[in-house]
Amino acid sequence: MSKRSPLLPIFLVVLVDVLGFTIVYPLLPFYALKFGASKLVATTLVSVYALCSLFSTPVIGRLSDQFGRRRLLLLSQAGTFAGFLVLAASSSLWMLFLGRILDGLTAGNLSTAQAYISDHTRPENRAKAFGMIGIAFGIGFFFGPAMAGWLGHYGIHGAVPEGQSGELPFLVAACLSVVSMVCTYTLLEPGVSAAPAPGGTGPGGQRPPIFDLSFYLAYFRRPGLGSLYLQFVLFTFSFSAFMGGFALFASGRFTTSDGRFWGSREVGYLFAYSGFLGIILQGGLIGRLVKRFGEARLTLAGFVASVTAYLVLGFTTTLPLLIAVSTIAAFGHGVLRPVITSEITQQVGRHEQGVALGISGSLSSLAMTLAPPTGGVLLDRDWLTAWTLVPATAAALGLIAALITRARRSTAAPAAPATPATPSAPAAPSAPATPSAPAAPTIIGS
Repeated sequence: MSKRSPLLPIFLVVLVDVLGFTIVYPLLPFYALKFGASKLVATTLVSVYALCSLFSTPVIGRLSDQFGRRRLLLLSQAGTFAGFLVLAASSSLWMLFLGRILDGLTAGNLSTAQAYISDHTRPENRAKAFGMIGIAFGIGFFFGPAMAGWLGHYGIHGAVPEGQSGELPFLVAACLSVVSMVCTYTLLEPGVSAAPAPGGTGPGGQRPPIFDLSFYLAYFRRPGLGSLYLQFVLFTFSFSAFMGGFALFASGRFTTSDGRFWGSREVGYLFAYSGFLGIILQGGLIGRLVKRFGEARLTLAGFVASVTAYLVLGFTTTLPLLIAVSTIAAFGHGVLRPVITSEITQQVGRHEQGVALGISGSLSSLAMTLAPPTGGVLLDRDWLTAWTLVPATAAALGLIAALITRARRSTAAPAAPATPATPSAPAAPSAPATPSAPAAPTIIGS
């Protein structure tokens, strides 16, 4: 990629952020168990971050529309750094929760990065461009959990044996947060990362207060947006239920060759495999798939793959079948996030990308708050097979929502030609309203 590519810097920023996150995420349930937490409390620790980001993400997204992407990314990354440091210094369970709360209150890295990408791409190229974030996630999930598994061998092993502090992974993650801040400050230009907003976004050209709830709720009433937000929250619920509980599921279902139940190392390696598949899928396939099948069909395929994987997982007892299930699940996860996100950005104007994606981030946080404890209730009773029904049910509801949306679009489509709305077609050329987009095609194609 050339120097003129505005997507390379944000790719590096997201990659470093995800690396830190994926080092910590697989270890959190095991780390909580070390401090005497039950399985339900351990899964709640995973979701407390999401509970806080439920409120912070849309606000940070909207602030990034006004003050620029770089400033808000730096704020969010500083909060992540502080949260990881508290985790590393934790000597009790309440400190673990404090660390996750600090991180959650400044959450907004991903939605702000997505808004940055949306600033620099044309609508038809966004699914492919958001695939770059998928690549960053894939690389992060490939190396991060593998690093966590390796670090766990020297500090957090299996059920976290006595005498091991386990703070090393969190210190490494904190260092990566510093690297991410340096990348953001040096690689992103303030003038480029800010999305120019028109005179006002509220009634009468006035900008509503940042914490005006009615302003955010109005987005759900926009044609097309509400159904996409519903699909996104159901996808995130299923994904979060799976990710938040799989470590505890695996530690009660699978054993190693020497008869030991799976621990953080084995879980980390399996997540790394899923990350590798994500790299392959989003490293070039997602753009081709969108061109060939369209976003609506891919959404359906992603939900079908997810439902299938979760249902089969409930009856999986062997490693080969687990790898097959992980492969199917990785396809579903890898397709749904970039495709639905791309569709959301196409429903709003350029100056609204931050708030629109901030709302989707907030909905994601809501799902991530509720999903792990919902599954945790079942895991706490060792109902392992029943636990898989939680992500499967959410994905099935997402599939139904996607089918209804597609049916509505197909019935509305014939009605359009009947109206003299053909002149509204010129509104499509208003796509040139994204003047900064010209650089994007050279980046996407490179």
